[in-house]
Amino acid sequence: MELQEAPNAGAWGEWNPTEDSARPPRGKHRVVKQRGGLARSSTVLGVGVIAAVGASGIATAQDRPQVAISMPSLPDFGLGGAGGDGQHADAEGPAAGAEAATKTGIIAQQAAGHADAGATLVGRILQQAESQESAADAQTRAQAERAAQEAAAAQAKAQRETAQKEADDARVAAEKEAKEAAEAKAEQERIAKLAGSYSLPTSAYTLTSHYGDAGSMWSSGYHTGLDFAAPTGTPVKAVAGAKITSAGWSGAYGYRIVLELEDGTEIWYCHLSSMSVTSGSVGAGETIGRVGATGNVTGPHLHLEVRKGGSTMDPLAWLESKGLSV
Repeated sequence: MELQEAPNAGAWGEWNPTEDSARPPRGKHRVVKQRGGLARSSTVLGVGVIAAVGASGIATAQDRPQVAISMPSLPDFGLGGAGGDGQHADAEGPAAGAEAATKTGIIAQQAAGHADAGATLVGRILQQAESQESAADAQTRAQAERAAQEAAAAQAKAQRETAQKEADDARVAAEKEAKEAAEAKAEQERIAKLAGSYSLPTSAYTLTSHYGDAGSMWSSGYHTGLDFAAPTGTPVKAVAGAKITSAGWSGAYGYRIVLELEDGTEIWYCHLSSMSVTSGSVGAGETIGRVGATGNVTGPHLHLEVRKGGSTMDPLAWLESKGLSV
């Protein structure tokens, strides 16, 4: 900076300042040493604006015109302040730059912190979604497994019930078969026992007329007994142990003997040629007369009737029920 000549230099003469005359005045008119605060504040402000624009993503440094930051020229006054040559600014430059860099780093760190927080939130949301999806899949698998177990249990129960029913049916069938076999055996034993107690009424015979046969030769219109055709004189035997209740002539029946069994059943022997026993009791197989052709007949035969309670019954069925093969 050039020093201009002061007015009225001729009157006062030339003034050359010395070290003493240039010393700053004391008291309230003392000039405060400038620390470059304006330069530092401007620098920080510019850096903060650039960092804020860069962090927010609203605009970039390229989108706006460059801002020129001017440094004012201040007198040094010999105190080492910032002069026009910027030496003081250079002296304060590293500290101001470090402070600005520190503030810029804080802003970047805050922006990075916000970015990290957002990424963390997104990660948590994705993790929660995956957890919910896994829980849904686990529940679906559990329901499927439970349904499969219930179906298997129902199938096993049905199989058990079917097997139990088959076993019960087989048991019932076996019991029925065993009962029928026992009954058949008992019937055979009974018949065998009765066979020893009963006897056929005659031998060497031919069955000619059966019970219930219709014809005009019988007064009732049908045959009431069973005819054993045999030669005259063939022996006639008592079918079971019995007593003789009647013996003699009986009209169309010719000579007839009536036996009464213990149960009240009556056995009539008709058309006899002769009677060997006419009273008393007889045993099974004992001869009581002989075959003949007396009464209303067309040839020699034994007409055998079985009566119970005054009514006739089929002699063939009765004899077979006693174990006799007629």
